[in-house]
Amino acid sequence: MAQIDVLNEQKKNIEVEKERVEKLLKDGAATQKQLDDITGGINVINSQMNSIKTQNSTVLSELEVLNVQIDQINDQIKKSYIKSPINGTVVEKYIEESEVATPGKNLFKIADLNKIELKAYVSGDQIGAIKLGQKVKVIFDKNKDENTETEGIVSCIASQAEFTPKIIQTKEERVNLVYAVKISVMNDGSIKIGMPGEVIFN
Repeated sequence: MAQIDVLNEQKKNIEVEKERVEKLLKDGAATQKQLDDITGGINVINSQMNSIKTQNSTVLSELEVLNVQIDQINDQIKKSYIKSPINGTVVEKYIEESEVATPGKNLFKIADLNKIELKAYVSGDQIGAIKLGQKVKVIFDKNKDENTETEGIVSCIASQAEFTPKIIQTKEERVNLVYAVKISVMNDGSIKIGMPGEVIFN
């Protein structure tokens, strides 16, 4: 656009000169050749301006294509950042730095250790007395001889019964059906994932 501005300025100056020569030609003080030369100069400037406008149009089209490509690359860069949906601690890594990861592959397991869930199993005759949001007492091992007590809240109750898992020790026969219940417990750092615990329902 700067080139066009320069040419416009030149054109204005030549047009002023042309008006002056036209007046002199009427008075016989200038020749037709002088006027033709000035008119030719204006035509040259007009051609140069048209050429620049055509070049600018092509450059603008190319610039638009490049801007689209830049937006696509920026979008790819944005998608390449790994962001966790929750605040937490990485408890397991499935891929190491510099390894190639395919789309959809799990990279790590993350857990919010500030809030731990204890999964307990209760029998059918107990499930009727348990409600969502109910406060319960949670007990876990502090050391070999002592236990630690804290408060938990019932966050989930299974809608269907299931067989008692083999790892669970209950007073009832293993063939009895039980319901899974999740207890949400605030963690001060003393509770670790996988620790056994007990629940006392009020």
